[in-house]
Amino acid sequence: MNSLIKLELTRALRNRRFLFFSVLYPSALFLLIAGRADATGTVDGTGLTLPAYMMVSMASFGALTAVLMGNSERIARERESGWVRQLRLTSLPGRGYVLAKTASAAVVSLPSIVLVFVVAAAVRDVRLDAWQWLALTGAIWAGSLVFAALGVALGYLAAGDAVRPITMIIYFGLSILGGLWMPSTTFPQWLQDIARWLPTHAYAALGRAIEQNQAPHAQDIAVLAVFFVLFTGGAAWLYRKDTLTA
Repeated sequence: MNSLIKLELTRALRNRRFLFFSVLYPSALFLLIAGRADATGTVDGTGLTLPAYMMVSMASFGALTAVLMGNSERIARERESGWVRQLRLTSLPGRGYVLAKTASAAVVSLPSIVLVFVVAAAVRDVRLDAWQWLALTGAIWAGSLVFAALGVALGYLAAGDAVRPITMIIYFGLSILGGLWMPSTTFPQWLQDIARWLPTHAYAALGRAIEQNQAPHAQDIAVLAVFFVLFTGGAAWLYRKDTLTA
């Protein structure tokens, strides 16, 4: 499995388009949204300035991009090319393949998170205690596993050209409705009520709780836990289904 992880990392690091969208794009989007924003006013209901609020949003968005977009399209292409079928003929267990995909995506997502933090601190003067920076990094990195599982499930749900539009709809839908591109407090009340139950909203809320020096809300942890079980269960079922039909 270690050899497969190294191979996956090498392939990811050679993909310049993937690296741009997963590592550089979130920081660029942060500068576009919060680059000239008022650093004294706060986002309604949070007590956070817009730069601090969007820093967590874009770090979460970058991790989401790396684990969701990277996994779904790559798995779908490998199924279509017969690479997955070849791996099943080796001693590599199925869980090893899934873990290799998740591990490689997680490694790529870490630079994205850190770069957003560096840009926010250097350009917008976002200041936190040392423990908060470490806790933010750990929470956002660990939380991305929820969406890594979703990426695996989508990779086995659709094949070839079909997986990209499906993934893009889910990717942008979760990002926008979850409040990663703009504060969800600006939504109509009915849409805010829906957003609270989305995994992306709960995901970013964990980071904002750390910024506010508060304990994460039980509802956010529960939402992420439920979606993680659903996504991993779906990925496992689709993997077994694909094995039987291969």
